[in-house]
Amino acid sequence: MTAALPILYSFRRCPYAIRARLALAAAGLRPGVDLELREVHLGRKPPELLEASAAGTVPVLVLPPEAGADPQGAARALPDSLAVMDWALAVHDPHGLRRSGEQARITALIEQNDGAFKHHLDRFKYAHRYPGDDRELHRGAALEILRGWSETLEPGGWLVGGHPSLADMALLPFVRQFRLADPEGLDQLGDLAPLQDWLQRFLQGPELAAVMAGPWAPRRPWRSARWIYHLAMADEWRQARAAGVYERSTRGQSLQDVGFIHASGADQVEATYGRFYADAGEVLLLTIDPDRLTAPLRWEPAPDTGECFPHIHGPLPLQAVLAAEAFPAQEPAAGQRC
Repeated sequence: MTAALPILYSFRRCPYAIRARLALAAAGLRPGVDLELREVHLGRKPPELLEASAAGTVPVLVLPPEAGADPQGAARALPDSLAVMDWALAVHDPHGLRRSGEQARITALIEQNDGAFKHHLDRFKYAHRYPGDDRELHRGAALEILRGWSETLEPGGWLVGGHPSLADMALLPFVRQFRLADPEGLDQLGDLAPLQDWLQRFLQGPELAAVMAGPWAPRRPWRSARWIYHLAMADEWRQARAAGVYERSTRGQSLQDVGFIHASGADQVEATYGRFYADAGEVLLLTIDPDRLTAPLRWEPAPDTGECFPHIHGPLPLQAVLAAEAFPAQEPAAGQRC
């Protein structure tokens, strides 16, 4: 029997998830080989993530019993990025990122980043979420912290010593996020030249690029086996939204024609698309929560293959549809920000 892999729940743009992926990659761990990566959509968190961590935040690393060293023989969840980074670098730290002799300095930098800097960053970058706060005041406070970091950069251009450390990896995604909010404003500040060089080294280097692309950061969210999926013609879905209920069974057939609505399991979508919808034009993938259905759901065998598929024996209420997205997923345009 193949041993279970650790499972990483991640979101490609989340700075906490980015730094966890950086540490896992630095440890030499590979998605699909050493761990299973599940990219999630934060607007519809899969039930598996919520079972692993009630907070539902990412990253979360679920360790199987043999990797988690749980005395009860159960899986163990590491619920935050620092715990994931510590675990990864305990497995293998070929570049000496943890730097035990400098742990106090590394810890202080990370605490300042995760505390004061993140507080001001959020109120600058996402000012619409904090209508009572002064955006420019928080920008100024964040810049003061960045100036302090810039002044402490070592001669080699790193935060602690002459080589990269856990501090560089932990702070990078948040400094990057600040720059994304105002790239020209940050780049024009001459007193931040050392930090700008530090950031550009990462932005132009292979480590960050690797964890912002597949297989570390797939564009399509992972499909939960707890949900079911239905391919719909885009025009028919728009008509259903106007009517308040969806009653199409499959391409060219209604619920009334067939008696149920065809759906697919998480691992059946591509085959269904290739067989019935590849030449259909604009197609949407509906993600459906079975717990919100009002009609019976039955897994029944297809007459030609015997493979079981989920069938909804009645209309599909709109509130059961968690998402309706173009399928196949559209890649972002070149140059689009992450």
